Amino acid sequence: MSNQLKIKLSIANRVYPLTINPKQEEGLRKATKKIEDMIGQFEQNYSVRDKQDVLAMCALQFAAQVEQKSIDKQYVNEEVHQKLEALNDLLSKHI
Repeated sequence: MSNQLKIKLSIANRVYPLTINPKQEEGLRKATKKIEDMIGQFEQNYSVRDKQDVLAMCALQFAAQVEQKSIDKQYVNEEVHQKLEALNDLLSKHI
């Protein structure tokens, strides 16, 4: 535990103390900044009074982005696989 780092992150006006691996700090701070920015956008664009609603919308937004990247990656992998099969067929014909 000696190489652990204690930090405090503020999200939606609440402070969350964490003990983390120092390598995680930059990612956690960037994620916190993105969440805070998104909270600001939701509060500015919609008349949301409850922080829980805003946080739920942030969670939905982030989860949707992760899922979409997974879907996009799967599509690209399938496309690459098809192209490699076609290339393999071409090579097999010439050998």
